[in-house]
Formats: sequence, C-alpha cells, structure tokens
Amino acid sequence: MITLRHSLLGAALLACVAGTATTARAQMPESYRDLQVRQLDNERNMILHMIDSMPAQYFREKATPAQRDFGQQLYHAANAVKNITAGFMGVPRPTITDTAAGFDKTGLRSYVNAVYDWAGGIARSQTAADRETAITFFGQQMPKWQVYDELHQHTMWTLGQTVANFRNHGMPPAAFMFF
Repeated sequence: MITLRHSLLGAALLACVAGTATTARAQMPESYRDLQVRQLDNERNMILHMIDSMPAQYFREKATPAQRDFGQQLYHAANAVKNITAGFMGVPRPTITDTAAGFDKTGLRSYVNAVYDWAGGIARSQTAADRETAITFFGQQMPKWQVYDELHQHTMWTLGQTVANFRNHGMPPAAFMFF
C-alpha cells in the first residue's frame, strides 16, 4: 500500500534526480569541447576525402532523382555548419567567399576549409558560460554546446547519402575516418 510517506519520498527522489540531471548538464566538462572540435576536424577531413575520392566528372550526378547531386550534397553539409553556427551561436555571419558555386574540386575544397576554419574557431573561443546558454534549436530547448552535436549528426547523415554516388560507379565510398 502506497502511503503519503512513500509518495513524499518518491517526489523527493524525483526532485533529486531532476536536480542532478540539470546540474550534470550545467557542468559539461571542458574536455567535451575538445571532442566537439575534433568532430569538426573529422567532418572536414571526411568531406575533403570525399572530394578527392570522387572523379570530377561525377560531381553533378545524382544517385536518385530526388537527391542533391554529389557536389551539392557535400556543399550542403559544409554550408549547414556555417549557417547553423552563425544562426544559433549568436555570432556574426562569416564573410566566406562561396567558391563552391561551380562544384569543382578546388572551389569546393576551398569553401569547406574556410567554413571549418571559421566554425572551429567559434567552438574554441566560446566561453564556458556562453556554451551553457539555453537556446531554442528548431523547436527544442538546449544549451548552445549541444548544437555542435546536432550538427555532427546532420553532417554524418548528409555525407552517408553520398555512398550511393560511389556505388553507382562501382567505387568504394570514402573511408569512414572518425575512429
């Protein structure tokens, strides 16, 4: 039989757990920022490796009619990092020249490097207090530091869609380089 005492004990326990979760989130260790910066570096390297692995004549080819073409897909991954970082981190938009318009290897490489140099600089220079600032990210409340995790998921998902572009030409996809 549940008594008032058990109910109060249960409520107190839930309050402690909720308080601990809030405290744990507020105490994101600085080492996690280092991981997120490494993730940005890995994403850049993955995109660059994909650029280098795909012959230039296939950059404007789509694996399916509904998909972006190969070059557009890589551009989308990098451009999302730029736009989301600028839009949700409270920093001015960068003045990065969009060299990727022709989707040639050199232009796309230059754009990707510029975006990731800028985004990595933002991630490294944020204060701990700013990283903990709560924002609304596409309808979800989260601390700013979590935006980098969301971007990482988006980038990996976006890049994963290019596997079909490689397979359509009997080529292995660029190696997964996170580990």
